[in-house]
Formats: sequence, structure tokens, C-alpha cells
Amino acid sequence: MKSQDRQLAVMLSFSGQGGVERMMMNLVEGFAARGCRVDLLALGEPGVVLNRLPAGVAYVDLGVRHSTLAVPGLTRYLRRYRPAALLVAKDRAIRSAAVARRLAGVSTRLIGRLGTHLSTSLEGQGRLRRQSRYLPMRWCYPMVDAVVAVSEGVAQDVRRITGLSVARVPVIRNPVVTADLLSSARQPVDHPWFRHGEPPVILGVGRLTRQKDFPTLVRAFARLRRARPCRLFILGEGRQRAQLQALTETLGVAADVHLAGAVSNPYAYLRRAGLFVLASMWEGSPNALTEALALGTPVVATDCPSGPREILADGRYGPLVPVGESEALARAMAAVLERPLAPQRLQEAATGYTVEASTAAYLHVLGIEI
Repeated sequence: MKSQDRQLAVMLSFSGQGGVERMMMNLVEGFAARGCRVDLLALGEPGVVLNRLPAGVAYVDLGVRHSTLAVPGLTRYLRRYRPAALLVAKDRAIRSAAVARRLAGVSTRLIGRLGTHLSTSLEGQGRLRRQSRYLPMRWCYPMVDAVVAVSEGVAQDVRRITGLSVARVPVIRNPVVTADLLSSARQPVDHPWFRHGEPPVILGVGRLTRQKDFPTLVRAFARLRRARPCRLFILGEGRQRAQLQALTETLGVAADVHLAGAVSNPYAYLRRAGLFVLASMWEGSPNALTEALALGTPVVATDCPSGPREILADGRYGPLVPVGESEALARAMAAVLERPLAPQRLQEAATGYTVEASTAAYLHVLGIEI
């Protein structure tokens, strides 16, 4: 086998250290561990990521911050290096890569990856706004060899929007469970609420944005708090911080709610929480939910599009409640705190989300033989 057959490129737009960036870097490490030579084509500011690139991974700066400006640089890269395959994450980057490959005239296999339920995220937007996202996808995505979806719900959404066949939109689970996740979870937590003998801590994780619907979680917590001692700890930062803080004061639970902001190691908190709650309005495949299960932490989630129903096997591993219904969420939280599933049972739900399984599936779609 020629070494060229095992060379692949991964293009990723860095806009912070969000779930997409973490999952893609887990894949990059997985590819390198299997002997692939990987070029990481970075847009934006990778930051600390560059300090921990594994052997066999080369950093390539395309010289632009936004994927819409990446076409010229990516075209030149493809013409010069001609990797066997190119994996691209996020919608706008996929479209840019499709155009660049056509301009370059190369045979590089092009695979996109989508991690959100786009149609739900655009609900409430005007028709012009929605079509400005859908029409470019319908034009560009047929030029891509396949578009990987992180859940069946996302796959169905992509097929509806683009008209692509089932075969062109495969589902591959996120590479959530890694050795780093498990080792980081064992690190200590320096907060008095997590000490032995304290009331159970309910944990929420995510950016403080409309999508994550933390106001519903706070309202559900306030209902639960009236019935039993407990505390709410939220990891994440965002523009809704002031709104959430004001809501806790209005509901009289400010003393039992802590907005901790972003932390470097959320997994240690996840492992020690009495309950993890996902209150999102929409997702793709929520990583924090899978991480909680992998660490044996009981969970409750909204039945949002998409991901939670698939991850929780229709409620087998944790209750699913309607989006935005704080009363139903409070009841589910109380039930799980009263009778949590055993950690070993919860961990079963995460077995399909290992970096090894995800890496192997992606290499198959990319056409890379190992």
C-alpha cells in the first residue's frame, strides 16, 4: 500500500473549544493512532490545540478565519498535496470544500460531517433566512461523496433538506469516550457542594444560550427544591448568564444555584454529580449526555431533536421529557434521584460512542484502509 493511500486531511473551523472541535480532535488523534498521516487544515484560532498534536499530524494554516474565505487556499492545497481523503466539519466548511475540490480537479474523496439538527435550529426564522441556508446545501452537497450525520435524527434532517440518499448520509456516533475523559473524571473537585454528605448536586453543562434552555432547568429545579434538599450547578458561559441569575433570585433559589462558568475539566464534576440534566430545545448528538452515561452518572433529558432518544434507547437509560415543560422535567428529576440506575447499567448506553469505534467507522467512509 502506498503511503499516499493513508494520507488524509481534516479541515476544521475553530470557534472556541466547543463540542465539534473536541470531537474532531478526538478523531484526528484516533486517525494518527491507526497509522494515518494527517494534515489538520485549521481555520480561525486553534489555540492550545496546537500544543498537543500527536505524532503524524501536521498543522496547515490556510491563512483565513472563516470557511467562506477558504476556497482559494484549500484549492491550492488539494492541487499540491492530493490527499487520499478530506474530512470537513460544519455546513459552511463543507460547501467551501465542495467548491474547492471541483476547482482543484483532484480525485480526493470528500466527506462532510454535520452535528446539529439544522431545521429545528432555524425554526422561527423567516423563509428567506431558512432558504439562504438550505439552497446552498442543495447545490453543494451532491458534490460531496458522503455527509456523515452524528445521529439518525440529524441524518433524516439532512436527507429532507438536500434530497441525498440514505447511502450518502451515513450515521456515525461521536468519539466521546476516550482515555482522557476517564482519567480526567478521576481528578478532584474543589467545591464544597461535592463533598461527602452534602445534598445531591444536579448538573447542567453547556453554553448559556437559547438552545440549551437553562431557564426551563432552573424552573424545574425550583419545583424540585421545594420538595427535597438539592443544589443546581451549571457549567458553561454565555449571554444568558444575567438572565439566569435574575431568574434564580426571582424563584428564590439563588442560594442553591451556582453558575460556575467554563471550567477546564467538566468531567470531574460529571462523575460526582447526583444527576445530569439536559434541557435542550435541539441538539445533534449531545456529548455531555453521553459523557455522563460513560461515567455512570444518572441522567434526565428532553426528547428534543435529535440524539437523546437514540442515546437513551427510548428512555431505557433515563427519562425523556417534552421540551420546555418544567413540571414534567421536575418530576423526572425527582424520580431518578429517588431510584437511580446502577452505574454499570448506565455505562452500557455509551458503548457505541468510543473513539476506537468512531475512528474505524470514519476511516471506512473515508476509504482509508488500515
